Amino acid sequence: MNTSERRSRATEAFFGRRKGKPLRDQQVVRMEHLLPALRVDLSTPAPRPIEGLFAAPVERIRLEIGFGGGEHLVHRASESPATGFIGVEPFVNSMAKLLAEVEERKLENIRLYDDDATQLLDWLPDASIDQIDLLYPDPWPKKKHWKRRFVSQVNLTRFHRVLKPGGHFCFASDIDTYVNWTLAHCAEHGGFEWTARNASDWKTPFPNWPGTRYEAKAKREGRSSAYLTFRRR
Repeated sequence: MNTSERRSRATEAFFGRRKGKPLRDQQVVRMEHLLPALRVDLSTPAPRPIEGLFAAPVERIRLEIGFGGGEHLVHRASESPATGFIGVEPFVNSMAKLLAEVEERKLENIRLYDDDATQLLDWLPDASIDQIDLLYPDPWPKKKHWKRRFVSQVNLTRFHRVLKPGGHFCFASDIDTYVNWTLAHCAEHGGFEWTARNASDWKTPFPNWPGTRYEAKAKREGRSSAYLTFRRR
């Protein structure tokens, strides 16, 4: 199997549909003009240090995979201007919504990628990221689809490579089977230490947590969420 075949098998189908309802005219304009200016270009070598991706000077780098409506990403970028944020989201409508917020708030510490996150992870330099956020990812609840869950030994190895020693992987979900899946996979991998010391540590949202639409939906439907933090060994 050649390199391209291995990459194809390792990066398949972690996300579902790519587009919902038609975009409004202004959204189309942002997708055509603002997104290209903010998109991480994987056809060129990654800058070293990776902080060179950003127009404004930044001291830390944080990666959010699957930012959905973008509430969390915009909140974090607004409260932490000295941190550079890379947001990944292949769903077109979500990307269009985020671009409107970036434009309105004039955020200079966000870069974006609108395709498979594994491609970006493979492009990033070793030990270049301070934190990875995977918040309410698609749980792929049917057992036959579990292979599509983003948390896997292959992807944890990707996380381990790009995270700085002592960097964090933060995971949130309201699906018990995916929470247990993530705990088991991180334990099996061996490169991550779960930081919880008691139950309140994983039942309590992350500091300055803004909430997300997925969390709100879970609460309406009577499901509680888990907030897991792992430290890269």
